[in-house]
Amino acid sequence: MKPIPLVLSLAFLAGCGAGNSEIEDAEAFSGIADDEIVSLAGTEPFWSVEIKGSQATLSSPENLEGTSFSVERFAGLNGISFSGRLDGASFDAMVTPGECSDGMSDRTYPYTVTISWGPDQLVGCGHTDRQQFSGPEMP
Repeated sequence: MKPIPLVLSLAFLAGCGAGNSEIEDAEAFSGIADDEIVSLAGTEPFWSVEIKGSQATLSSPENLEGTSFSVERFAGLNGISFSGRLDGASFDAMVTPGECSDGMSDRTYPYTVTISWGPDQLVGCGHTDRQQFSGPEMP
């Protein structure tokens, strides 16, 4: 096997870094401020999550008072995520901007939501105390 010339090796390595500058220059999503209260909800099955700072509470018809747990916030390039542990399983809620309907009311929400909780995946919609849904207050 013939050795690769040093100049060719350096050109190859420089090429590997090309394109990454766009990622490095991209700014994290800032559409939801750290102090906003984030409300997430879904149907089939019915569930809701309220996040205030680093505390989340998951509620359902079977657990109306909800279960509270700690989460960490991460701002990605097109949304935010909240990660923690609930009932011994990993919990990750991904919130991204986009018009969303819960399919049961005439409301339109500003965020779409995907939650991975252990082996389960939940989908729904979200809003904040500053970025409300549009439509009826009590559908």
